[in-house]
Amino acid sequence: MAPSYTMLEEVTGPILAPQPIKAAESFVPHPSQDTAPHSEPDGPAALECQLQELSMGPNPLTGIPTFPTQQEHREHILLHMAAVFRNWARMGYTEGISGHISVRDPEYSDCLWMNPIGKHFGLMNASDMVCLEIDTGKIVGGNRTRPVNAPGYHIHSQIHKARPDVHSICHAHTIAGRAWSAFGKPLDMLHQDICDLYNSIAVDSSYGGIVTAAEEGQRIASVLGKHSKAAILLNHGLLTVGSTVDEASFLFGLLDRSCEIQLRVEAACAGNPELKKKFVPDEMALFNFRMAGEKNWLYAEAQPDIEYEIEMAGEKIKQGVGKMKVDQK
Repeated sequence: MAPSYTMLEEVTGPILAPQPIKAAESFVPHPSQDTAPHSEPDGPAALECQLQELSMGPNPLTGIPTFPTQQEHREHILLHMAAVFRNWARMGYTEGISGHISVRDPEYSDCLWMNPIGKHFGLMNASDMVCLEIDTGKIVGGNRTRPVNAPGYHIHSQIHKARPDVHSICHAHTIAGRAWSAFGKPLDMLHQDICDLYNSIAVDSSYGGIVTAAEEGQRIASVLGKHSKAAILLNHGLLTVGSTVDEASFLFGLLDRSCEIQLRVEAACAGNPELKKKFVPDEMALFNFRMAGEKNWLYAEAQPDIEYEIEMAGEKIKQGVGKMKVDQK
């Protein structure tokens, strides 16, 4: 059985596979921006971008874009953040006022952007987002007409403090995620796609109640650990992180869908004892992870849904984004 819940292991040397696809011979860092915080020295080596292996023909996929100014980068982040929320509404991830996303500001790494509490995900626009100081929670930019989710701030701020490599965090109370979280068990490597999270899903072993203080946020950050990209929070929901909101949101959807798949497989096995689960072998799960678990690849994976939501929303989702700034620090 291929594990999915231990910390990432640093792997050196090529991973051999029967497919005619070139495996990475070494880990090469690809920071999303020159200003992005780098991984800690004792963290796992970055994966090599292999998008060229996925594209045939003109204009191959390039992954995470760069921007001539920090403001253009900020506007791109906020637009994509709003599009992710609209996609969450389409996917049924709403649960009252629960659910939140944070993205570290590209210029001021000690600040994060969050969604306002109480606005429906399906109505979210780039100009709705609020900028806060990570350490204090003080609002320092963006939309000042609505508050943010306090439990969300406690969770996100502590993870951003503990993980300088993390630029975005997604958390919501999905149906499949909450159902599987009730078991406090990891996900099996049952299908190719979940290998994007091979050895990088943390599993919570205790339920701490509604997050009302920084201490519970610190506990959740400790569950995530130094290298995991996702967490199954006992009796609570799902959480994912990434170098972009695009990566974190794609992994969130993947994690939720994989919880649903696991639930269906378990139900099928319970109904028919002759059915036996077959897992992706460890060596192939690792091979898939090293290719498709890389941040440029995951950014590209998110674009179809994000582009669809931006197109469907029209100009409304973009209006006022040029005014979204951080107070001069």
